[in-house]
Amino acid sequence: MKQAGYMALRLTPKSGLARMMKALSVLLLVFCIMGIQGTVDARAAQTPSEIQAEIAKLNTKSRKKRTEAAVSLAKRGDPMLLSLLLALREGSLYAWKPAGGEARVVIGGDAVKRGDKEFLPLFEAYSNAPLLDALGKPLLVPIDQVKEIRAGRRIRRAIRPYVNRLKNSAQLLSPDPNIRRAASTRMARLGDPNLISVLRKFLAAEPHWLTRIAFEEAIALIEMKSVDAKVRLAAVRELGEINGLNAIGDLKTAAGLVAGNKGDTDPAVRAEAKAAVDEIEYYLGWTSFIDTIFRGASLGSIFLLMALGLAIVFGLMGVINMAHGELMMIGAYATFVVQGLFISYLPENLFGFYFILALPAAFTAAGLVGYLMEISVIRHLYGRPLETLLTTWGISLVLQQVVRQVFGAQNVDVKAPSWLSGGYHLIIGVQFPYNRLFIIVLAAVCVAGTYLFLFRTRAGMRIRAVTQNREMSTCLGVSSRRVDAWTFASGAGLAGLAGAALSQVGNVGPDLGQNYIVDSFMVVVTGGVGKLMGAIVAGLGLGGMNKLLEPAMGAVFAKVVILIMVILFLQRRPEGLFATRARGA
Repeated sequence: MKQAGYMALRLTPKSGLARMMKALSVLLLVFCIMGIQGTVDARAAQTPSEIQAEIAKLNTKSRKKRTEAAVSLAKRGDPMLLSLLLALREGSLYAWKPAGGEARVVIGGDAVKRGDKEFLPLFEAYSNAPLLDALGKPLLVPIDQVKEIRAGRRIRRAIRPYVNRLKNSAQLLSPDPNIRRAASTRMARLGDPNLISVLRKFLAAEPHWLTRIAFEEAIALIEMKSVDAKVRLAAVRELGEINGLNAIGDLKTAAGLVAGNKGDTDPAVRAEAKAAVDEIEYYLGWTSFIDTIFRGASLGSIFLLMALGLAIVFGLMGVINMAHGELMMIGAYATFVVQGLFISYLPENLFGFYFILALPAAFTAAGLVGYLMEISVIRHLYGRPLETLLTTWGISLVLQQVVRQVFGAQNVDVKAPSWLSGGYHLIIGVQFPYNRLFIIVLAAVCVAGTYLFLFRTRAGMRIRAVTQNREMSTCLGVSSRRVDAWTFASGAGLAGLAGAALSQVGNVGPDLGQNYIVDSFMVVVTGGVGKLMGAIVAGLGLGGMNKLLEPAMGAVFAKVVILIMVILFLQRRPEGLFATRARGA
């Protein structure tokens, strides 16, 4: 019951939400008042007094005292001191005495020439923030008014290992929460107790809930190496409460669950570590289940997008279109062409909008090819399924070769726009990629649009009338040839949309369609020929079964098993999940 209650709490991470929102509001208010931009400035408003005193010790004639001060600053592990230590090592740390003030240690920037004189822009030693003059502009000081703080070989050698370590922890200042989480994980593996105070400092100012948990996990991992059993016990308990996925190996070692290791010397720590391992593994079971459900829905949406156009062409028109995969390929290459136009002719900041225009371009390009296929070849083969199959297979080979001649035989690179990169973190250990979420939404929009088109418009009524009774529709004044052409073009356009979506999750090459044509036919036949609801159920069902079987059998064998199951199902129910109802004589 305790685990279930805690699981429910972690599935919607709202603990301390009011305090976090209040702290975030205060930070935003400070930003607006002070005009501070960026994560670095927000965290570097004040220099701690003890650090300020040690920085001042660098401005001394005694080499020994300078070395002691530099090493003491480096040992703190504070990422805010990295700029100072690099400046000391590279000879750009200076002592500057302003008019009517005391001497202070500053960082010098690149020299600027104004006439015959050289000036240096100055920066704060701790925060690396630029110093400003009375007008609020960057302060420029004549180079002869500053004195270089020299770092000899002994100082550079003494601070070298700490500087290398600080380069990793300096990523805690990154505006990207993913980089900050990765930096905290690396700091945890170093196991340096001096890093705890740094992590706690950044934890207090961290607005992202998942990054806060990563900082807490890093602190607990370092404390697990403490000589004090009480500190280790508290750290192990904390890791169990926050579901520290990166700590599972350390916890198993502390619990004595690793072969050849007796575990922690304290029995209370061993027992708590075993309980934490059980709790994290229980949580991992939930995350694995949620991840499998999402991946199944994502793959099912891809199957549905692929089969939607085929459901119209094959289901409603009875045409076995073996070139359906190549129509998807045309949509993917249309996306590549639109991307190239944006890169070549539009500013870089507009690149993220290319995919929005690529969707109608892919639909139009594939629909145009489908329209030309129908009026030139397909309309002469209605009612002759074998000839249609062979002809469309030949067309697929022609389209593949045309693409190879125009774009080359190698795969092309289609980049995802920034708004489709990354993912949404639902809970710890579960991330939903934005490109997969977009495909799910796109599949839902396409299904809704297809339904409304077929059942809520006059054009859709004509399509259904012609496919059900061509002769009677013609007698009533419906142009069956025009309806056939536009119906085939619509199905081809949907295949182009599927190709545009697939360009965001897989390779784009001349063989793209061959990888998905079998899955497309399998979804349409399993769901029921001409049944939109059947395509939806079959697509999502086959996608979910794929992801359920893959962990145990592997991707290839899982597909084989599913194909066998579909064959056996069709032997039992040839009409598919949703049979077409007709009047018997």
